[in-house]
Amino acid sequence: MASPTGIPAANYARRRKQLMRMAGNDAILVLPAAAERIRSRDTHYPYRQDSDLWYLTGFPEPEAVLVLVPGRKHGEALLFCRERHPEREGWDGPRFGPEGAVEGFGLDDAYPITDIDDILPGLLEGRSRVYYHFGRDAEFDLKLIGWVNRVRAIMKMGDRPPHEFLELGHLLDEMRLFKDRDELKLMQRAADISVMAHQAAMRAVRPGVHEYTLQAELERVFRLHDAQPAYGSIVGAGANACVLHYHANNAPVRDGDLVLIDAGAEYRGYAADITRTFPANGRFSAAQRALHDLVSQAQAAALAHARPGVPYEAGHNAAVETLTEGLLRLGLLKGKLEKNIDEGHYRRYYRHKTGHWLGLDVHDVGEYRFDGESRLLEPGMVFTIEPGLYVPTDDTGVDAKWRGIGIRIEDDVLVTRDGHKVLTDGLARSADEIEDFMADAHAAA
Repeated sequence: MASPTGIPAANYARRRKQLMRMAGNDAILVLPAAAERIRSRDTHYPYRQDSDLWYLTGFPEPEAVLVLVPGRKHGEALLFCRERHPEREGWDGPRFGPEGAVEGFGLDDAYPITDIDDILPGLLEGRSRVYYHFGRDAEFDLKLIGWVNRVRAIMKMGDRPPHEFLELGHLLDEMRLFKDRDELKLMQRAADISVMAHQAAMRAVRPGVHEYTLQAELERVFRLHDAQPAYGSIVGAGANACVLHYHANNAPVRDGDLVLIDAGAEYRGYAADITRTFPANGRFSAAQRALHDLVSQAQAAALAHARPGVPYEAGHNAAVETLTEGLLRLGLLKGKLEKNIDEGHYRRYYRHKTGHWLGLDVHDVGEYRFDGESRLLEPGMVFTIEPGLYVPTDDTGVDAKWRGIGIRIEDDVLVTRDGHKVLTDGLARSADEIEDFMADAHAAA
């Protein structure tokens, strides 16, 4: 049987087995579900499952705890979850209950969440190490410490209760960094939906519309395809595009503005992340095109380093060099290339890194460096490539034609055995492609 993600239960079981092999037979692993969060009084934020629990089970409900007990004869993968409750289900929707959890998610056993106080201490006995994410949920932290202390209090002389707490992320983050075939299908679907959403926004833009109108077009397409925003959509027109995490999305779009949209769909828990910058009136000005072309060149330079065996950081370094060369050529920076890079003068217009891991989280888990050195790219990794340029409106040190221009171009990239695949390649990227797309869209309207 498949989970709500469409991934077969056997594949989740395989992930759990791999994690338990890494943890060892004297360990126990405890993963609570994400807590429900109050928005205001009795109104909740939309529920979103903890990414680690989702990765290992596909189980969608709150008030659940996954416990993995490697080598346990009576079952290694146990879930504590809510029982069926017809009255509550009439208000909030159906629940799986312990029976449904076993049947639908391939777990060895499941118990009511109300029984966890009685059962979990017994599972801790004889285990020397506890893998857990401390600091995510202070209330659950205290519960777990209490269970361990209870075991310590009743253990006989000579027995060893758990004496070591280890960060679960040291094992699980590396697993999640490498996407399997099932995950890549979901990520490609998230990317495809995101491409359609950006296209809808490009079709809808006109001088005089508001940023929130374009946001509505984006998110309408997300929901139309059974997805939702993977993060707060950024729609910045004109100088608002220079605000990296702009979120007001309420300004009018003026003739001559560029519009920067950074938005991605989340599909079955997996995120896409795309940024495009396009002219509200369908045509780039000469200054806008010059900077857009430069950002395109920087993205291409970074993309050329997206292949196995290359340091992750090489793409960022290539983008920085390309951007700095172009800024010197256009007169926004002055001096020698090496000095501008070494002293970080390019950060005046390019303040962020060139990408991040992507997966169940938009800024997904996984180390970028080992022992101070950039890690090497390997097949199965997915990350974004997103160079940008942002010229503040009050930068009187440059020609006025550059001021207030913000541009970012972002795509989602999978490292393959012989190179890379751009998951978001279906969306117009270059200035020419964008102008052609918008001309065709507006002609057809």
